[in-house]
Formats: sequence, structure tokens, C-alpha cells
Amino acid sequence: MASEEKRTEGWILRPARPEDGPIIRRMIWEARLNPFGLRISRFWVAEVQGQVVGAVQIRLHRDGSRELASLVVDPAWRGQGIGSALVRAQLARAPGPLVLICRPELEPFYARFGFRGLRPKEMPPLFRWAHRIARWLGRPVRVMGWDPQAIADEEVK
Repeated sequence: MASEEKRTEGWILRPARPEDGPIIRRMIWEARLNPFGLRISRFWVAEVQGQVVGAVQIRLHRDGSRELASLVVDPAWRGQGIGSALVRAQLARAPGPLVLICRPELEPFYARFGFRGLRPKEMPPLFRWAHRIARWLGRPVRVMGWDPQAIADEEVK
């Protein structure tokens, strides 16, 4: 097993490989997630018996912000902790604060990992713009942030 792989409850978490690209893209397309900015080298995947069943990436933006993005788990494997394990794997590797955009009903899921809702003035410019466009289109979204330093400071209190 490669040093970056982690075995968890019947699946393996590992960095994505180039050959994972087609399945990751298909899963993202089928889940109706943002299909842009998919660099396979930024993904981690969950694999069961050689089959990719989940994926997530940290997307880098021109404004310097980093986004936890493209979290997807095959419907047949949902509810088994794969999505949570993928998020934890990316958070463990994150070099600093992350931002994400999600549907309102997913806010409690991400809050479990320390993400909190951001006010527009707290959002990086790209996310503030995306939030405005979503509101204008009548599509409710939440922009959330995660800052390991803020979480550490909170734990000290």
C-alpha cells in the first residue's frame, strides 16, 4: 500500500491517479456539480475493490483562495462515511483556510468539520461574486469557510 493511502472501513483513501479522471468527471457530471476546474492531481478518491466510489478536491483560485470542491460519492455507497472521510483527508492536507459553496441543506454536514457560514464581506471576491449571482438566479447557496487557526484558537479558549 502506498504511503499516502489510508484503509478505512472497507475502502481505501488515496490521491487520484490520471486513470481516475473519466470516472471522477462522470460522477461530478451525474451529481450536477460544477464541472469546471477539475484537475485530477488535486483530488483524493475513495476506492472499493479497485473501483472509485467517491472523490473530492481542493481547487485553487486566481485570487489565492482555496476551495473544498467537487465532493461526490456514488449513490450506492452513500451513508457509509465515505464523504466524511474524504473531507477529513483533504482538511488534514490543507495548508490554510478553505472556502466552499454548498446547498443550504448541506450546511450541517460541513459544520461538523468546523466550517461556518460566511457573510459576504468575509468571502473572497470570487465567492462573493458567485453568491450574488446565485441569489440573482434565485438559487440559494451557502458560502462557508474553514480556518484551522481559528479552530485551534477556539479550542484553547
